Amino acid sequence: MTLLVIAYLGGALTILSPCILPILPFVFARAGQPFLRSTLPMLAGMTATFALVATLAAVGGSWAVHANDYGRLAALAVLALFGASLLSPRIAAALNRPAVALGNRLLSRPAPAGSGQTATRSFLLGVATGLLWAPCAGPILGLVLTGAALSGANLETSLLLFAYAAGAATSLALALAVGGKVFAGMKRSLRASERIRQALGAAVLAGVAAIALGLDTGLLARLSYGGTASFEQAVLDRLPARPTAEVTGSVVSAASNGQPFRSDLPVEGEAPSLDGAVAWLNSAPLDMAALRGKVVLVDFWTYSCINCIRTTPYVRAWADKYKDQGLVVVGVHAPEFAFEKNIDNVRKAVADAAITYPVAIDNDYRIWRAFANSYWPAHYLIDADGRIRYHHFGEGNYAGTEQAIQGLLREAGGKTASNALVKPQARGA
Repeated sequence: MTLLVIAYLGGALTILSPCILPILPFVFARAGQPFLRSTLPMLAGMTATFALVATLAAVGGSWAVHANDYGRLAALAVLALFGASLLSPRIAAALNRPAVALGNRLLSRPAPAGSGQTATRSFLLGVATGLLWAPCAGPILGLVLTGAALSGANLETSLLLFAYAAGAATSLALALAVGGKVFAGMKRSLRASERIRQALGAAVLAGVAAIALGLDTGLLARLSYGGTASFEQAVLDRLPARPTAEVTGSVVSAASNGQPFRSDLPVEGEAPSLDGAVAWLNSAPLDMAALRGKVVLVDFWTYSCINCIRTTPYVRAWADKYKDQGLVVVGVHAPEFAFEKNIDNVRKAVADAAITYPVAIDNDYRIWRAFANSYWPAHYLIDADGRIRYHHFGEGNYAGTEQAIQGLLREAGGKTASNALVKPQARGA
């Protein structure tokens, strides 16, 4: 029960996150509509669909990947038609005509005003919105999705995902209640209800185009999620004591007499194996034994995660700056959603982000499990003796991570040309 409440609160906090922006046009296009026949069915459709799609992320079959791909295309088409109907009453009438005719045939009489047609249409719009919604994987959603990834599709993870989506729906419902009053006031004062309707239609079409072209991801990559993530972490910190994602392996003494320089980073355990990837990009398969003598940065990421997209330029810059001094960066791509298991999609994302360091495709979460990881993104630094000496979860602390890299390189006998920190270029530069 505690985790259900935490998941619900995490979803409610998404209203404060930039990651809610891509679906706002679809949601606010229903502002001012009857709550029970329009707003509630739409939010219910969005909640149920997100919970279902996110649960399918734990299913390894290729059918889940294709179903999600086709579902997103269908959702874009449905929402494009919805936007067009807001722009033009003629288009709206043409789209409504088949549904009205079907209702008349089924009931053998004209459908009364305010019948279930509005609710059904709103629910379908919610389903489409849920198919396109991919919120930031902050601490709370990361915890829930980790359970789905490791345990597979089950009732508990589905309920947690549903609670998360329900929390987001609650926040959106409150925002819609306020927005509905604003739009009603604009209609009364400006007497331009048709213009407002058309503006909403244009916003919906712009949102569809942005998502279809991937422009939403580029925009969100430039916006900070740190404030909301800190709220979520504060909520998680209030959980009662529970098993944590600690790195497995024997802990050894940090003292050593064999090095002229010794970093003060603690030893967290032996580095797990990199075995289990279904494929490798930019490299032949790597293993920890062959990497002895090198400092290794293991970066867990997934290509549609906004948090990971914002972190990737730093990882790429570290790989470039320190590769000649003994640093090896290994990206471990662990999918958050079903469509991210498509290796061709990952290959394209790697090329688009100009990633040249090795990337392990961890579709079965074997490397993820070995590290007992729970976050996207997550960084683990491994010293030249194969021991984990540092980790960081989520965005931020880039200066601290780079200083840890410099310290371990110096400890390994490498020479850092400069202590200056990197200034990464924008994604894809």
